Amino acid sequence: MKKALIIIDMQNDYFAGGKMALVDVDEAMEKTMELIEDAQVKKHEIFFIQHISTREGATFFLPNSEGVKLHMRFDVSIGTVIQKHYPNSFRETTLKEKLQEKKIKDLVICGAMSHMCVDTTVRVAFDLGYNVELISDACATKDLTYQGEVIEAKDVHNAFMASLNGVFCEVKNIEEIGL
Repeated sequence: MKKALIIIDMQNDYFAGGKMALVDVDEAMEKTMELIEDAQVKKHEIFFIQHISTREGATFFLPNSEGVKLHMRFDVSIGTVIQKHYPNSFRETTLKEKLQEKKIKDLVICGAMSHMCVDTTVRVAFDLGYNVELISDACATKDLTYQGEVIEAKDVHNAFMASLNGVFCEVKNIEEIGL
């Protein structure tokens, strides 16, 4: 069955030297590259989601900046770039229409940030009737602060994977998806 690989917001600002460098993002990139290879072999559609911030006061993913660009390791000519302005990759984009055109109902999702755009997109995909596999080790996030306490990125990531798994998607590591 044909699937689509959806890579969310793997952009320069999330990597070393960027305005919002994430924890373990390089490891997530390595896994993402494996997913891309597999998708190409299996002739699945590939979508690169690119967040361009239009929110007043935004500090990263600013239009016309180096940080907003998709990571240089991506050969975007092998897929489709979808630009968005919200955490939800479907909101005010052509993603749903492109998936419908190709009659795709099965999605493999990875990217950043686990607690924000990945979480939001997975939940919306579920609401729209898609079957989702979320690849945990191909996602990254950052430390968060709540009520003066720092929650480490690993704990943030695990909490979101646990909350999504079972109802909204199947959370798997790359080894579990049979590359």
